[in-house]
Amino acid sequence: MMILKSSLFGLLSLIGAAQATVQGFDISNYQPSVNFAGAYSSGARFVIIKATEGTTYTSPSFSNHYVGATNAGFIRGAYHFAHPGQTTAAAQADFFIANGGGWSRDGITLPGMLDLENESGYAACWGLSASSMVAWIKAFSDRYQARTGRYPMLYTNPSWWSTCTGNSAAFVNTNPLVLARYASAPGTPPGGWAYQTIWQNSDSFAYGGDSDIFNGSLDRLVALATG
Repeated sequence: MMILKSSLFGLLSLIGAAQATVQGFDISNYQPSVNFAGAYSSGARFVIIKATEGTTYTSPSFSNHYVGATNAGFIRGAYHFAHPGQTTAAAQADFFIANGGGWSRDGITLPGMLDLENESGYAACWGLSASSMVAWIKAFSDRYQARTGRYPMLYTNPSWWSTCTGNSAAFVNTNPLVLARYASAPGTPPGGWAYQTIWQNSDSFAYGGDSDIFNGSLDRLVALATG
């Protein structure tokens, strides 16, 4: 009986480890006031904060958000809302890094995230062909890696990725996927990724912004920040 209990405990431990997740959230200037202390007390441990857009916009809330997240004990990082084809990828990567989107091996800074989606008022897929879009993303990714030592995380949804990149698998070995899908389960990732690193599962989080779930245990989240 003792052997059986021991085996069962080991099995349950493995299952628990496989299913381990960490709650987080992402915010922008749409949430100028965020309850970081409440979010941390609820169990959230990471936050991704909008820093820049294109080559001209910097979020007026970024600094306050970043300091607030840091003081509350979060692992935190920044994201850039891409305007592919509007300016060069290198220019946008440089602008992002210059305005809060860099990375350091301090164990609490996530690699920057490139937000890839359509925006009202602009052509679908920013007017780029699938091959041009893939080339633009790769140029941004390579520039960010060359300057920071890390490849950026890529945020997208299956529909956009399929339509705008032709469901490209060019980034599966370099860039962590942040999957936007508001559903009860993440489903099959696009673009050949075996799994998502972070799942944005809802556009509403009780303490501000969108709900994000890291696909792993807290020590793996720390590893992602550490590099």
